[in-house]
Amino acid sequence: MSLLFKSRQNKNEKQKKSVISNGYFFIVNIFRQGIHSLGEMWRTPLASMMTIAVLGLSLTLPATLYLVVKNVQQVSSGFEEASEISLFVKQTMTKQETATLVKRLALYPEVESVTFISKQQALKEFQEVSGFGQALEYLDSNPLPDVVLVTPTKRHRQPNAAKVLMTKLEAEREVDFGKLDIAWLERLNALLSLLKESVITITLLLLTSVTLIIGNTIRLSIMDKKEEIQVMKLVGATNTFIHAPFLWTGIWYGVIGGLFAFISVALMMWWLSSAVNSVAGVYQTNFLLIGLTLSEFGFLVLLATSLGFVGSYLSVNRYIKEIEPDKV
Repeated sequence: MSLLFKSRQNKNEKQKKSVISNGYFFIVNIFRQGIHSLGEMWRTPLASMMTIAVLGLSLTLPATLYLVVKNVQQVSSGFEEASEISLFVKQTMTKQETATLVKRLALYPEVESVTFISKQQALKEFQEVSGFGQALEYLDSNPLPDVVLVTPTKRHRQPNAAKVLMTKLEAEREVDFGKLDIAWLERLNALLSLLKESVITITLLLLTSVTLIIGNTIRLSIMDKKEEIQVMKLVGATNTFIHAPFLWTGIWYGVIGGLFAFISVALMMWWLSSAVNSVAGVYQTNFLLIGLTLSEFGFLVLLATSLGFVGSYLSVNRYIKEIEPDKV
């Protein structure tokens, strides 16, 4: 019994070692085919580089449009944070009544902060900014009213919420009327939404074109190696074995094309940064272009690799089945 048990144990150990060995050689063979397909691309550098350039440029456009949306969102978010409601106090109100109004407005749960600008401060600022300082000296009285600047909380800075809050604040008896110049922000948000939809549509079209380009490139490679594939099938090679080099070629096209697209986007952002700084300097502000982050770069390469695999798989699955030795 002990000898039988030992023989069974040795048989099981051999089976385990055989499975591990087969798995190891399978993985090694996959990577070997990947290196071999990279070498095949290296043997035709001009054709490979042209295909990679087309793929990279096709991916550069949606990546650039994504960065445009990203930077515009940065600008619009800054404007939303700066949204304020200007409340003009009635001319008949006394200083005490105005001070009471300021204290009462500060107690609103929708209000983050309240800033009071007296009519004297407003006139002084207008003289400095407008350039009509000497002309204003001929006025008998100050025509400007007291102004209360109300900054809503973050939750109430959106256009609709800010309008509701302004209507509520205008109901105060000391307030003559309020002003919320937010129509331009609504237009900006509408344009930004349109830009996002356009970017999604263009991206889908370009990604489809990338898949088709890779698929057609692999199809031409398959047709070029038709006789070699027929010989491989004659000696018993499986379709899976024959598929692997072509799938690797599609993957390599995707990986290198994604890197090409990232470099192109980085160079474009570097080129435009000086022009953007010049425009920002005219408006006396600072604005830095936001490029692709490390995670976005990884997603770009992963997306390009996936497209390369899908395009090559569609061609391989379609055309290699049709190549049979009896059709020589």
